[in-house]
Amino acid sequence: MNMKKLILTALVIVSTKLTINSQTSPAITSWVINTTSLTGYNCPTCTTPTFGTIPANVQSVYYTATDAYIASQGIPSYNVGPWTGNPNIPSAQNKTWKITLNPVNNTGTKTTSGLGPIGVWSNGATIFNPMDGYYWNNMTNTVSMGTGTWNRNAYVFEGVSFDACLGHPNQTGTYHNHAIPKCLFSFSNTTVHSPIIGYAFDGFPVYGPYAFTNTNGTGAIKRMTPSYSLTSATTRSLGPSMSTTVMIAMTPSTYYAGTFNEDYFYVAGLGDLDQYNGRFCVTPEYPAGTYAYFVTVDASNNPIYPYVLGPQYYGVVNSGNTGTGGGNNVVPGGATQYIPTATSILEYNTFPSEINVFPNPVEDNLLQFEVSNTSADLTVKVSDYQGRILVNQLYYANQYQNKISLPLKYLSAGVYILSFESGKSKMVKKIMLVD
Repeated sequence: MNMKKLILTALVIVSTKLTINSQTSPAITSWVINTTSLTGYNCPTCTTPTFGTIPANVQSVYYTATDAYIASQGIPSYNVGPWTGNPNIPSAQNKTWKITLNPVNNTGTKTTSGLGPIGVWSNGATIFNPMDGYYWNNMTNTVSMGTGTWNRNAYVFEGVSFDACLGHPNQTGTYHNHAIPKCLFSFSNTTVHSPIIGYAFDGFPVYGPYAFTNTNGTGAIKRMTPSYSLTSATTRSLGPSMSTTVMIAMTPSTYYAGTFNEDYFYVAGLGDLDQYNGRFCVTPEYPAGTYAYFVTVDASNNPIYPYVLGPQYYGVVNSGNTGTGGGNNVVPGGATQYIPTATSILEYNTFPSEINVFPNPVEDNLLQFEVSNTSADLTVKVSDYQGRILVNQLYYANQYQNKISLPLKYLSAGVYILSFESGKSKMVKKIMLVD
């Protein structure tokens, strides 16, 4: 196996004081912002190879005291397609999503996570719920478009048309994922807390599948498990027979248990997550705690129900993103633009502890460093120049002793930004990984 050499050079640290929102809200800083004119909808493996010209990822982020405004064409920078049996192609969506900076629990009637976008990934593509847009119509004993009592599972019926990133376009050209977006982040990295990979439209973050065992931010990293169980029933009340022959993935099959979302039922305490597929917990980005959703996968990192969000949102869903005209928000006058540069993420140019990173270069795939003072919590991040956080690890003061090793085996060769954060202090270095 090729070993990586890690060459460290100091990055000039500039003291920059930002507003309280940009200092504290990951809803502003967690987006993959396109600063190099990247284009998307590249499908070199399609029957007719396509090399896109649509601006990729997020084009801009603006914020006010209450909201972040995320402008995107909905196109990832990574290669997408082909989509077996799906004649649709991605197109520019020209959306501006509004994400509240102050999300709250909806203590009243919860909002259903309906058809169409229910959130936005960190690269500006959209999150869809588990439905494929068809339901069993008890009046006619056939399948109809829309929503009903028994709604078909998109992962079952449309999974054949998903590309390697588990996404596909719909009839409006909206490229989206019903489940984990596997090309967006290092989804199989089980050694560190998964990064924020998007936000639901109630303003709460969506994380990858791995987190601290305990909600207080302690314990080993583990895979977050949902609390939904597949029915053992052999019949459906006022629904389709499980023996009904249908076409699934262009192959004759039956409406077996799991082909409808309602075949799954919530069992409190069965897994780590609640009925909304989230929990309140400490994360690296939210050391004081936040409610957070987690994409759910099995031990082989294959999607499992409910995939992203549960049937309902946990929090209050503000207007502007859902329904007819959703995503056509207007950035208000006076809003501040967030610029993802090295200096824009720095708060101060001092750090209370001396941090030594070594050796330089190293002959293995571990980043090693020593901290002279272990009296404060420490967050270590590795991000690329598009602003995407690839490694994010929180160390409590009583959880580490001076020398620390951080695996980087999931990163490819290239230049990255390494940051150390403790309280209001931050240190940044440039790292280069060479095969």
